[in-house]
Amino acid sequence: MMEKMSVSKKENHYSLQNLMKFFLFSAIGIFMFFIPISIGGKSTIPLDHLVTAIRSTLPPMAPIYALIVIILGGIRPFYLKTWNKDKVTTVFSLLKLLGIVVAFMAYFKLGPASLQEPDMIPFLYDKLVIPVGLIVPVGSVFLAFLVGYGLLEFIGVLMRPVMRPVWKTPGRSAVDAVASFVGSYSIGLLITNRVFKEGKYTVKEACIIATGFSTVSATFMIVVAKTLGLMEIWNVYFWSTLVITFLVTAITVRIKPLSSKSDSYYTGEGDPEKELKGNLVHNALNEGLKAVSVSMPLGKNVIENLKDGFIMTMGILPSILSVGLLGLVLAKYTPVFDVMGYIFYPFTLLLRIPEPMLAAKASALEIAEMFLPALLVANAPMVTKFVIGVVSVSSVLFFSASIPCILSTDIPITLPEILIIWVERTILTLLLAAPLAFFIL
Repeated sequence: MMEKMSVSKKENHYSLQNLMKFFLFSAIGIFMFFIPISIGGKSTIPLDHLVTAIRSTLPPMAPIYALIVIILGGIRPFYLKTWNKDKVTTVFSLLKLLGIVVAFMAYFKLGPASLQEPDMIPFLYDKLVIPVGLIVPVGSVFLAFLVGYGLLEFIGVLMRPVMRPVWKTPGRSAVDAVASFVGSYSIGLLITNRVFKEGKYTVKEACIIATGFSTVSATFMIVVAKTLGLMEIWNVYFWSTLVITFLVTAITVRIKPLSSKSDSYYTGEGDPEKELKGNLVHNALNEGLKAVSVSMPLGKNVIENLKDGFIMTMGILPSILSVGLLGLVLAKYTPVFDVMGYIFYPFTLLLRIPEPMLAAKASALEIAEMFLPALLVANAPMVTKFVIGVVSVSSVLFFSASIPCILSTDIPITLPEILIIWVERTILTLLLAAPLAFFIL
């Protein structure tokens, strides 16, 4: 009797409807997030093309949309009465109100001329706020295809032999890592937060993924490489950065604060990956189809993801503007980052990086905005440019976008912990990137 039940259950997983959902929906998700295609001479993922098309079709609407989202996001913590939950929340809630002020300055071109220079408020609003404001909600729609119909579980089983021993995360976290590199950190964090809330990541796993995998996209790396004159060695730069970023993550997971994070789940008991024996591909497909059999209808899944994406966008955009502007002002008009550079100066000096003080300041500047170090060392020797180009990406954490993104999720990690991880990542990246730069250049 039990045998018949298990057979019928397996047949239910392997029904034509489940197989169609798994292969078709997963293919749509993979195509939108991971397959670069060329349109109009620009090669990037379809999701990026879609966001660009929306932005170019409705050019006057995108800045207005961003302004509305920032106003809603700034008011939201006070409307929900969550603004004074703890000290960090209070500070960021007040910074979100400042974000509304900066948004009006950006949209109506108000305020001092020094803040309206191309590398200040206009840079933040046009190059960060509007693209992130569009890519997160639009991406969240297609996220339903990527994480809702078995692909996450399928990849999870296939990647488990690698992910768990090296990075101490489930196999399914491989999807987050790839999504960040080919999409953006905001998409990676959207996936991480969604999967964490479903109880499929522990607190420790979610913190590792958010601070170690959710880096900037390959498309943004091209901008950095162009600025630094590294396009002639693009493949070397790209693969070096990819390897170093994940090597650094493999080290940081084994030291505090990440090593001491909790193994508890957001949902209480959680849904950890099960131990499986036998054929890896067969087990992967079986787990994927099991997930499909209990999945939500597509329409409901899309609406849930869109709601999550829009809430995240409201949390991110005001913070990007206010915190990002503060970082840019400090970088341009004060010696704060010169002083912070002394944290890294002993390392840049010992590693014999050309112009070590400049390299140290650039490494410190990354915490404000990951693109700023590239501007600072644009005329430096090639070795310095290569090292800082890698640091910009591998450090992962910066105040103009990724840190507010992480703090806008449900992942329980504090700002001091994020800053400690940033220092660890920056030092480790310098130690790995400098010898490589001398070897290849």
